[in-house]
Order: sequence, then structure tokens, then C-alpha cells
Amino acid sequence: MDTVRIGVIGVGNMGSSHVESIATGKVPGMTLGAVADRKPERIEKVREFISEDTLIFGDGSALIQSGSVDAVLIAVPHYFHPPLAIEALNKGLHVMCEKPAGVYTKAVREMNAVAEKSGKVFAIMFNQRTNCVYRKMREIVSSGEMGRVRRSNWLITNWYRSQSYYDSGAWRATWAGEGGGVLLNQCPHNLDLWQWICGMPVKVRAFAHNGMWHDIEVEDDVTAYVEYEDGATGVFITSTGDTPGTNRFEVLLDGGKLVCDGKTLIRYKLKTWETEFTKTYTGGFGEPEYEEEEVETDGENPQHVGVLTKFAANILRGEPLVAPGVEGIRGLTISNAMHLSSWLDKTIELPLDEDLFYAELMKRAATSRHKEDTNIVFSTSGTYGVKS
Repeated sequence: MDTVRIGVIGVGNMGSSHVESIATGKVPGMTLGAVADRKPERIEKVREFISEDTLIFGDGSALIQSGSVDAVLIAVPHYFHPPLAIEALNKGLHVMCEKPAGVYTKAVREMNAVAEKSGKVFAIMFNQRTNCVYRKMREIVSSGEMGRVRRSNWLITNWYRSQSYYDSGAWRATWAGEGGGVLLNQCPHNLDLWQWICGMPVKVRAFAHNGMWHDIEVEDDVTAYVEYEDGATGVFITSTGDTPGTNRFEVLLDGGKLVCDGKTLIRYKLKTWETEFTKTYTGGFGEPEYEEEEVETDGENPQHVGVLTKFAANILRGEPLVAPGVEGIRGLTISNAMHLSSWLDKTIELPLDEDLFYAELMKRAATSRHKEDTNIVFSTSGTYGVKS
């Protein structure tokens, strides 16, 4: 095989963007073999990118069972990610799954088990891992050159959404259709990066406010506090109601501090590590001197196209993925713990009680209100600071 023939399942906001990228040759080693969507009007919106050789299906299962592609890209409502991925893997197809991996970890754990047994390539669309500043941040923290993480704070409120966004799909912003709000739709990227850079917490206490800024039943404003096994702490604040929003990710270490806004990375490097200074300094109110610098990166930020390019390269030549699919459960675990903590008004200890979370989620899904679907597909051009 010298080219991966991929089928895109779901051509809404993100799926249509992927169709355009693949069909216009932006992804080396990949061609568009098929598309599937239950809504014919969405197929019509991507018709200009569909060639005579591109097959069209009315649903994802039909595409998977057709045997017409080597791989699938799943970009449908969140609850359907695990079942479609499992079906595709069992059919012998490689799978790229949009974020989040699923709505609840119990289903994702099953998907991961199937993926590991399948021998097929399984990846997840954590495109923010391609951002040079986050990659550099992880490199510095992982190297230990600035000591251990003491505290992390992420204020990530530049996910602003208007009411029209939530009204664009009947499934959006409902417990039954989407399974959550900002934590499950926008913040899978941030929760993944948080754990990718700082590790997984062991305790989570969160306050998730449902419909604080919008006419929706799920959370659009969250504040959470976490603790790590080694005593480090973290705070995570997010909202889709703030404008102008803020993206400020701070990681405090023994040897200084890293501050990232998604575009630049600033390092505050202590001349004497705090762990040494506090023991040896005798002047009372003094503190260590530090040097401030903007950290140089490779400047690369290929986003979704970069993830797809690596996916094709892994299938064709065994090159590394941006994000293996089985890693999607980590950020989702934090998300599920935040929801459960808020619902039960208590601190949640990890590992998560997956059965309890599922039961509580289903209580809320059972009372979800019906919404009319406007069938609007919005352009994602310019998202994440790059043009599609």
C-alpha cells in the first residue's frame, strides 16, 4: 500500500473540514475514498470535494461494512465514537477518532481493548499536541531540568460560543445527545494536554455550572481543583461564556515557572532552585533571582492536517502517531471525575468508579429535553490559530 484510502463518517463542522483537507491533497499519503452522513443535506455541502471515485453512504456502519476503504475517520456525536470505532476495528480497518474518545470511560475502555487486540492503527484527533509551544512545554517538564511540578493553573476561557452554536444541532449541549458541555466538547484538548504535561491527578473536586451563560442543560462554566500523588496541586477553569477569553497555562516547578498562552512559552528560571533557597537563605523576606526568557521552539503547528499526516505515515511506514487512540481515556477520566464531583458535591478519588458515573449520567440523559435541529454547518477555518 502506498496510499491510505480513508472514509469520513460524519460531515458536520469538523468532518466537512477533514473532507476538504483530504480531498484537496493537504494530507500526504491519504485519499478520500468515501463519506457517510445520515443527513443528505450535509453530503451536499461537501459535494464540491467529492470526486467520481468517492463513495457515498447514508450511515457509518454501511461505509465500514462496504470494504471500500483502508481506514475511517469518525466525526459524529460523541456517544457513537466507541461503537463505530469497535465496528471498524473488528472489520480490519484503521481508525482515527475525533475527540473526545467517548462520553464515559467504561465504553472507551472497551474500545481500547478491541484496538489493542486488532493489530490496526488507532489514533485520536488531539491536534493541540502538534502545537510547538505545548510540545516544548512537555519536553521541559518531562526532562526534569526544572525539577518536579509543584502546581499547575490553567485558565482556558477562549472557547466562546454563542447560542446559535448550541442551537445548530439537536444533539448539542444535551446529556442524551452530547453527554456534556464545555468539558466534553471544547476541553478534551486542554484536559489531554494537562495530563500529557503534568500527569494524572489522584483527587478531583469540581464545580460545574449548567447553563450559566446559555440556554443549555449542560455545563458551560467549570472550576476544578486537583491533587497529585506526589503532593502537587492544580486548578482548571474554563467557560464558553467569556469574551474576550483567556488562555494562560502556568506550571510551577522547583526551578522556576513556565507560562504559556498557546502561542508563546515564557520560562522564569530561578538562579537558585526554591528547594535550595528556602533552606539556605537567611535574609527573611528575600526570594531567588530569576531570568525571564521566551523559549525557542521549532515553530511548527500543523494541527488537524498534521495529525492526519502522521496517521497515514504510521499506517504506511510505521512512523509515530501524534496521539495513540488508547490515550484518549486519560483526559476523559478527568472530565468524568469533574462531572461526578459536581453532581455529588464531593471530592472524587481516582481510579474513577465507572459504574457510578455511568448511572449518574444516565439519570441526566433520561430527562434531556428535545431540541429542533437547524442543520447549520459552521466553518472551522482559523480555529486553533491556523487556517484550514
